[in-house]
Amino acid sequence: MTGGASDVPVVLVCGEALIDVLESGDGTRLAAGGGPFNTARALARLGVPTAFLGHLSTDSSGRELATLLRHDGVDLELTSTGPEPTTTAIVRVAGDGVAEYEFRFEGTSAPNLTIQMVPDELPAGIAALHVGTLGLALEPMASTLAALIKRESGRRLVMLDPNIRIAVASDPAYRDRLHSLIRQATIVKASVEDLAWLYPGDDYRTAANRMLDVGVRLVVVTLGVEGAFGATDTGSVAVAAPHVDVVDTVGAGDTFGAAFLARLFDFDLVSPDLELDMMQLESALRFACLAAAITVTRAGADPPYRSELPRD
Repeated sequence: MTGGASDVPVVLVCGEALIDVLESGDGTRLAAGGGPFNTARALARLGVPTAFLGHLSTDSSGRELATLLRHDGVDLELTSTGPEPTTTAIVRVAGDGVAEYEFRFEGTSAPNLTIQMVPDELPAGIAALHVGTLGLALEPMASTLAALIKRESGRRLVMLDPNIRIAVASDPAYRDRLHSLIRQATIVKASVEDLAWLYPGDDYRTAANRMLDVGVRLVVVTLGVEGAFGATDTGSVAVAAPHVDVVDTVGAGDTFGAAFLARLFDFDLVSPDLELDMMQLESALRFACLAAAITVTRAGADPPYRSELPRD
């Protein structure tokens, strides 16, 4: 990726990369993780040109994270590094495969993405920005990404995935920041749990309509085993999820969001003025549900490759 024009549109995924300490009945193991990290790998595996904007440690874990991103084809030209130790998350996986998270982030690498690490002008080939998870909660990274989205909103498609982690949601400014970013987003992809936290008392359809009312062009809601829902100003679609045997849910939402965005690339719909019909929306939802279903059949965040999914 260079600063000049490009014929190939690129997604810039912004936020954290970290190490998951996975605890389950089978013991403890370490795995690379972080919502944006998983999303970047999933996009690249699905054949979408992808770059990562985040801050990695120069320690062995940080180097491993960088190696994994490069191995999947993610461009790291906009990734900064520093001496802070790699951020970690304690992930407790219950018997039904559902994961709960506890983060160790004080003085670590991921939050230390500062505005000085972001170029004054993004490379011209970047067509879309994807932001979410801890990148919207931990400082100074959160303020850095909020400033970037404010600058780029309307110029590039912005996909927002709140992926709210209650363990780091105590800052009163966090909720206000998310609502501000929603107003600047082209697409909001959220879980039912995210929307219940953002819009207490509203069901997910009402919450989706509230986001459409403030300018979001597309709202996509993940419904777990029930599938997914999508809404625009012109209509809505719900699809069922494939039935699979769940190993764990780590990375499933990240894969879903990446696959949905990849399908928009298939349709050549990546634009801040996004418009899609209901057939395209249904196709993207089904594609994303299938990609997420494949992910939950594997331990940890291991998104599928494009060859594992149908071409049409």
